[in-house]
Amino acid sequence: MPAPIHTSRIRIVPEPEKVKRAYIEPFTEPVFYGVHSGIAAFYGVTPKVQYPATLDHIVGGVGG
Repeated sequence: MPAPIHTSRIRIVPEPEKVKRAYIEPFTEPVFYGVHSGIAAFYGVTPKVQYPATLDHIVGGVGG
C-alpha cells in the first residue's frame, strides 16, 4: 500500500446562526460555511449573511 500523498488538517469553529469558520492548513484566511436558500428554509432560519453550505463545497470539489 503506498504512503498517503496528503493529510488535510482543518479546524472548524462553530459560530451563531449555523455558520462555521474553517481553517484549512496551510491557508491563513478562514473559509466560511453556512446556510442559504432551501437549506436555510429547511432549518427554519434567516441568516444575516448567506454562505455556501458544506454540501456546496463537496459538490464543487467533486465536479471541479
